[in-house]
Amino acid sequence: MDNQTFTNNILLVEGLKVTHQSTYPVFILLLLAYIFTMGCNIGLVIVISTEKNLHHPMHFLFCNLPLNDILGTTVIMPRLLQDILRETSERYMTYVDCVVQAYFVHVFAAASHLTILIGLTVRLSRCKHKIESPFCDNASLFKLSCEDSVAINNVYGLISTVVIFIFSLGSVFITYGKITAVCITSKNKALNCKALKTCGTHIAVYIIMFVSCAIMVFFHRSPEYSENRKLASVMFHIVPPGLNPLVYGLQTKEIRQRTFKLCCS
Repeated sequence: MDNQTFTNNILLVEGLKVTHQSTYPVFILLLLAYIFTMGCNIGLVIVISTEKNLHHPMHFLFCNLPLNDILGTTVIMPRLLQDILRETSERYMTYVDCVVQAYFVHVFAAASHLTILIGLTVRLSRCKHKIESPFCDNASLFKLSCEDSVAINNVYGLISTVVIFIFSLGSVFITYGKITAVCITSKNKALNCKALKTCGTHIAVYIIMFVSCAIMVFFHRSPEYSENRKLASVMFHIVPPGLNPLVYGLQTKEIRQRTFKLCCS
């Protein structure tokens, strides 16, 4: 489609830059990752919802996490897989679909400040038609505008993201610091081993999410690192949702026993 045929309602999604030789390997790899992620999260929801012994507040909390992961993965992966098999010049999306996708992307990331920014972004006039990401998010949306107010959104988004990152790191540091202090003073080796195992996997998932999100946010302002940003954004929506059921689900004794029981039966 020629640029002149674009209207304000049609956008071109840049997507992942994949060579012709690696199109199908990348497609198969992402498809398997998507199937694994959906299988693990749906399985965890089924186990918790069907077993009456797991109908407790803690387990309902574990049930909300996979539902959020299912939403966050599904909102981008089917479209991303479809775009990989398309030519770069044929990856079209309507503006409304892009806004809806961006909204759910930030709902998944629990980025309420960016969800609010989406409402401000859609009010801007647009002079561009290219989404410079594998999927739509707020940063990609306000890059479509050439108004001076974009700078205000940019500064606000950067400052609020830094504040949230600092708060997140501080909370994790204080929490795990207290857990470490209890483990040091405790003489229960079994309890300390369980805490170390659980906290280790939690921190691993958190680091992957934090680094991916940081790269995705800050590299939006560095065009020369666009491919690194795209890879980080895809990892953010694939790796943690695939690991969360294993970390938060199977490490819980009751869920692990019910899962093995269902598998064996």
